[in-house]
Amino acid sequence: MKKFKVGCVQATPALFNKSKTMDIVLNWIQKASKQDVQLLVFPESFIPAYPAGLGFGTVVGSRTEAGRDQFREYWENSVEVGADETQKIAKWAKEYEMYITIGITEKDTISKTLYCTLLYFSDKGSLMGKHRKLKPTAAERLVWGEGDGTSLSTFDTSLGKIGGLICWENYMPLARMAMYQKGIEIYVAPTADSRDSWNSSLIHIACEGRCYVIGSNQFIRKSDYPEHLQKELAEDRPEVLSRGGSVIISPLGEVLAGPLYNEEGLLTAEIDHDEIIRAKMDFDVIGHYARNDVFGFDVNSQPDISKD
Repeated sequence: MKKFKVGCVQATPALFNKSKTMDIVLNWIQKASKQDVQLLVFPESFIPAYPAGLGFGTVVGSRTEAGRDQFREYWENSVEVGADETQKIAKWAKEYEMYITIGITEKDTISKTLYCTLLYFSDKGSLMGKHRKLKPTAAERLVWGEGDGTSLSTFDTSLGKIGGLICWENYMPLARMAMYQKGIEIYVAPTADSRDSWNSSLIHIACEGRCYVIGSNQFIRKSDYPEHLQKELAEDRPEVLSRGGSVIISPLGEVLAGPLYNEEGLLTAEIDHDEIIRAKMDFDVIGHYARNDVFGFDVNSQPDISKD
C-alpha cells in the first residue's frame, strides 16, 4: 500500500486506572476510524499513564512505606501482556481494521517486575509483538526493569516496515541503527518528553533514517491525578506536567502535523512510500551511504524481521 493515513494520539489517560483508560483508548480508536486512519499511535505508558512527578517515596538510600504502596497501586493497574486488556485492543484493531501501537506499563506476573513496553497490533486482530524499553531514564529505573535485544524488531506489514523506540532510547545511536538495519519505514517514537529539543531529535531521526517518524506524547496536569496522589506531587511542579508535543514528520524532515501542545488531539498525515524512495536518493544509512569496510555493527539477540 503506497499511500495511507496515520494517526497520532495526544491524550490524557485515567491515571492509575487501567479500566477507565481502556475506555479512553477505545474512544480514540473510534475517532481515528472516522478519519480513515490505518495506523494509530498512542503515547508511552498510556496504560496506566506515565507517572510524571511521582517519586514513589524514594531518596538515595531510603524508601518509604507510602512509596511502596504507590508502586503496588501502579503495579495493580499495569497490563499483563496476553491478558484481558491486550485481548480487547486486538479485538478493536480487527473491528476497526487498524494497526495500533500503544505504550503500556507491562507487569511480569512471575517476577513482579514492571517494564515500559510498546505493543504492536495488526489490523487482523493479532498482537504482532512488543518492545521493552532498553534503558529507563533516571528515576524511571526504580519503576521499570530493562528490556533486551530480543525486542529490537520491526514488523513487515501491508503498510510497510513498522517499528520504533521509546522516549530517550531514541538518543541511543546504536539502538536507532538497530532499527535502520531492518529497513524501518514507519518509525514510532512514543515519549514523555515535551521539550522543544525533543522534536528537533525526531526531525533528525527522520532525516537520518529516511523514514516517517510519529512522535506521540500524553497531556497530563496535576489535577488529572487521583486526589490521594496529587498530595504526593511536589508543590513547585507546574500544573501542566506534560504539555505534549506530538508530531508526524516526513523522511526529509518536514513536519506534516503538529507539534501539538497543551491540549488533547488527534494528528493525522498521509504516508506515501514513494517519498521514502525519493529521500533515499542521496542518503541511505544502511545502503549506499554505509561503509561496511570501515564499521562493523551487531546487535545481541536481535530477531529477524517479523511478519504480521
